[in-house]
Amino acid sequence: MNNNRQAIGVFDSGYGGLSILNEFLKELPEYDFIYLGDNARSPYGTRSFDVVYDYTLQAVEQLFSMGCELVILACNTASAKALRTIQQCDLPKINPNKRVLGVIRPSVEEIGLLTKSKHVGVFGTVGTVRSNSYPLEIKKLFPDIKVIQEACPMWVPLVENNEFHTEGGRYFIKKNIDSLLKREPEIDTIILGCTHYPLLRDEIRKFLPDNIQLISQGEIVANSLKDYLVRHPEMDVRCSKKSEREFYTTEFVDSFEEKASRFLNLSLRARHISY
Repeated sequence: MNNNRQAIGVFDSGYGGLSILNEFLKELPEYDFIYLGDNARSPYGTRSFDVVYDYTLQAVEQLFSMGCELVILACNTASAKALRTIQQCDLPKINPNKRVLGVIRPSVEEIGLLTKSKHVGVFGTVGTVRSNSYPLEIKKLFPDIKVIQEACPMWVPLVENNEFHTEGGRYFIKKNIDSLLKREPEIDTIILGCTHYPLLRDEIRKFLPDNIQLISQGEIVANSLKDYLVRHPEMDVRCSKKSEREFYTTEFVDSFEEKASRFLNLSLRARHISY
């Protein structure tokens, strides 16, 4: 990436954020993007708030140092455990003109408009569920909506190991779905509160009643970013637009390239990075 370019940074603890990036590339193909996956230290879902905050801040500072003016935390756990502190405490000291955005708020805004029964389900990692970020954000905007969460600790490994089509994979998917619906049968809308989960969408749908809406974040967050850039022309003009993409991982490049191709449906070249 040319140092004169100012790409939009996209960060995730692993691969799931690529499902968000995939939608960015569809909606904003002219923009430059740098994707950073902290695969060496993933998953973040079971780590403490302090650890996730530290790791996420390191990644944000790394992307800033690579020329990014705007960074998207394309990770629900990082958005839940680190975004607000970075926005309120760190950005004013690092650079008050740069911005860091997350994936939870745009998703919440959308889901509140879709539910009719006012009973909403969330599938998420252990970390996202424990943070209560979705119930808290939904309550701020839609206080009459009841939120029921289901932690799905096996779903990310199923995606990353490409095991979700197997009998064992389907067992864990159905187990979590049944658990959620047993606790609240009035649910009519469920959000996939982890960026890995869109790859499970077809399998999840097999075990969900037809009347339940299943919401993926990618398109929602992409539309939200597009709208943000329209509303903030001072940021838009600082984002370079040469349709360039770069991929970085803190883990093995070969493994990253192979797994990342499943999320983006294209071959790519990645570079190893330490920070």
